[in-house]
Amino acid sequence: MKLLLKNATIIDEKSSFHNKKNDVYIVDGIVRKIKDHLDEDADKIFEAKDLHLSSGWFDPSVSFGEPGYEERETLSNGLLTAAKSGFTHIVLNPNTDPVIGSHADVSHLLKSNTEKTTALHISTVLSKNAEGKEMASLYDMHKAGAVAFGDYKTAITNPNLLRIALDYIQSFKGMIQAYPLDLSLSNNGQINEGFVSTNLGLKGIPEISETTILARDLQLLKYTQGKLHIPFISSSVSVDLIRVAKKKGLNVSCGVGIPHLTFTDENLTDFNSDFKIIPPIRTTSDRRALREGLLDGTIDMVTSLHQPINPELKNLDFVRSQEGSIGLEAAFGTLQTYFPLEKVISILTRGKSRFGIKNSPLEVGVNSDLTLFNPKGLKKFTKELLHSTSKNCMYIETQVKGTVYGCIRGNRIEFNTL
Repeated sequence: MKLLLKNATIIDEKSSFHNKKNDVYIVDGIVRKIKDHLDEDADKIFEAKDLHLSSGWFDPSVSFGEPGYEERETLSNGLLTAAKSGFTHIVLNPNTDPVIGSHADVSHLLKSNTEKTTALHISTVLSKNAEGKEMASLYDMHKAGAVAFGDYKTAITNPNLLRIALDYIQSFKGMIQAYPLDLSLSNNGQINEGFVSTNLGLKGIPEISETTILARDLQLLKYTQGKLHIPFISSSVSVDLIRVAKKKGLNVSCGVGIPHLTFTDENLTDFNSDFKIIPPIRTTSDRRALREGLLDGTIDMVTSLHQPINPELKNLDFVRSQEGSIGLEAAFGTLQTYFPLEKVISILTRGKSRFGIKNSPLEVGVNSDLTLFNPKGLKKFTKELLHSTSKNCMYIETQVKGTVYGCIRGNRIEFNTL
């Protein structure tokens, strides 16, 4: 397969071609030439308005449905959605039925999806059946290809189990994911605890339900000297806790949901259940702290928090509605409305190495792992732009900037219709 990309501006701070406009020639999945003008024989020539290229984007916390909830999203269509949204790598959460919890589970999912443009990476449960009682077979799942271990959106209530896991994974350089949400403190809350929750008469989720368990987990990390990733934080105090932990030299990383960089709890005043997510969207000051933490490197990466939910579970009154919103399709356009282009590309790519995914600069000789996009142009995000099966999306009717043309990974190509 020979592919020629014409007049592409390369956005890659680590590349010698950064901010330069070139033609890029790819043969059998390898970048062979990058020059001002190329007139090579090609099976396909791609040329588009204000074409830009970057290393392929990465989302470290994506939920689909399969196995168990295929009516929400199959893996096939989910990975297609990710590719059309510009993501060449995603980490799949284990909130499936049954949960992803064995060597066979991991191996089957990976082998069944090797031909997709978007590479699938697996995060499995930490405890057997995600019950928080007994450690799952972490090494076996690591051998099958799992990149991380954590009971999705469930804090490990038994600190000794987390301590043992943080010790154990060091034998094979694994990574634990810890979700900071104390269910006894959140107490079935609906939104962030504060003025808005009181005004709306909804039970609140206090920030201490996140920060107390996060502080505990960081203490366990300090004791064990293991490797820990916090998939998402939502409060200013959590940013401070992570910042201090990093200054102490702890091997910790964390992510933040794009919704928490974009919205506040004031967006829930009309009881739109698409804004009901976990962790909850918090205050303006929390949002500001999260943005600052992302810019100064305290927060390592972003996630769309993509989580399809069946309409019969989502389209209910706010209290009974299930938490979750899809976000892959709106991720790039939303980030661009708040951050400069080079920063957007940086934060969409820099999380790869933490999960052991190669992130080579765009140079001649590297395997193609690229996202194609136009960073210009404002538009309203509509349902017509959704590729997901489920349509529970908080970004509908918001303003976004730019257009994703698609992505390339090896010989696998996914272009959106221009």
